[in-house]
Amino acid sequence: MNNLNNIQTYYFVGIGGIGMSALARYFKMQGKAVFGYDKTSTDLTEELVAEGIPVTFTDEISEIQKEVRSKENVLVVYTPAVPKGNKILNHFFSEDFHVVKRAELLGEVSKNTLCLAVAGTHGKTTTSAILGHLLAECNMPVTAFLGGIAENYNSNFIYKGSEITVVEADEFDRSFLQLRPDIACVTSMDADHLDIYGDVAEIENAFRTFAQLVKKEENIFIKRDLPLDGKTVAIEETADYEAQNVKIQDSAYVFDLKTPSLILENLTFNLPGRHNLTNAIMALGMAITAGSPIDCLPKALASFKGVKRRFSYKIKTENMVLIDDYAHHPTEIDALFQAVDEMYPNDHKQIVFQPHLFSRTRDFAEGFAKSLSQFDEVILLDIYPAREEPIEGITSEWLLSQVEALHKRVVFKSALPEVLLKSKCRVKLLVGAGDIGAEVNKITQKLKDEA
Repeated sequence: MNNLNNIQTYYFVGIGGIGMSALARYFKMQGKAVFGYDKTSTDLTEELVAEGIPVTFTDEISEIQKEVRSKENVLVVYTPAVPKGNKILNHFFSEDFHVVKRAELLGEVSKNTLCLAVAGTHGKTTTSAILGHLLAECNMPVTAFLGGIAENYNSNFIYKGSEITVVEADEFDRSFLQLRPDIACVTSMDADHLDIYGDVAEIENAFRTFAQLVKKEENIFIKRDLPLDGKTVAIEETADYEAQNVKIQDSAYVFDLKTPSLILENLTFNLPGRHNLTNAIMALGMAITAGSPIDCLPKALASFKGVKRRFSYKIKTENMVLIDDYAHHPTEIDALFQAVDEMYPNDHKQIVFQPHLFSRTRDFAEGFAKSLSQFDEVILLDIYPAREEPIEGITSEWLLSQVEALHKRVVFKSALPEVLLKSKCRVKLLVGAGDIGAEVNKITQKLKDEA
């Protein structure tokens, strides 16, 4: 790749993606000319436009801004989620523009910094958001590229300096192998993206290759039960970084953190779920290794507010609790149930789930059915296809037939407010990685109006 300092103009194909938009914001902040295309307008693309980044939503070559007509000092960035038939992207390829994947650009941005990379099939966004927040609150010179909107910043981008970068190491399309991390973690290695990898063994091999990118073994953090070498992380089990004396006080975790060299006592962490507590331990270990001052970490951790659509409370009253979450894999739904059951053990729980991808629904149907069956009521939306074409026989009705919950049904999105209002379950969850997220605010307002 050419020296980024020589590139004056950036064009992002798929700029509305959470990872792409963070990079767009970074280069805009660097004083570069930034443009982009996405297929639909969202709150995020509207924010980019308001920040001075022109975005087009029509896939026509004529829509490309005049500033991007010449390939001199222009870099085109795309994500594998962009369909192969995209006219704008194919134009840039055919005209021999310099075109790179998002992961390659992220690797280039982070290569001359102290790079802290967060990998794992689950937990990347929350862990990287905690880590970025810890370093920022401790006045470390950090730039963080996040895969979600951190509540503390209302952004997927944190900038406090450029000597340290925090990045999500995405296993999709083996993108994380483009990075050269100095400090890294692996939160989980469950089967996922089987359309890319084929089987679990290939996924595990990719994570082993990623871990080997870290030169010092003591700089790789792993969940205790993973088959990798590195510093282990656990809750009340023997590990290099261990949460001890864990209690719940005022809906928050209070715990002591044992590290190889010291113990931090009486830490407070406000996100529910033991998986999130594990994420916090990972982030604390990485922050300490990166040189963060120890004395500022307790206050920084206690002030972390979470990530939008990761166990996000939308309503929290005596009569109703409404939670929004991005979970789209059986393991994530299990973790979500553990969290909500720990916080609300005596309440009935209703889940509205939008399956994401036909292939994922097919490959993990048994796991989804088992995870969903833990809830008192199960509502399924139609499968969100994302980049896929339908697979014959793979439908939400087919998945629902395998769910053992007594109360279960498939509904259209338009019927959700009425279905939620009629349910006697106090705790209600809106779950999935598709466009259910766009419905959350409307549903929340409807429930508040009718309450």
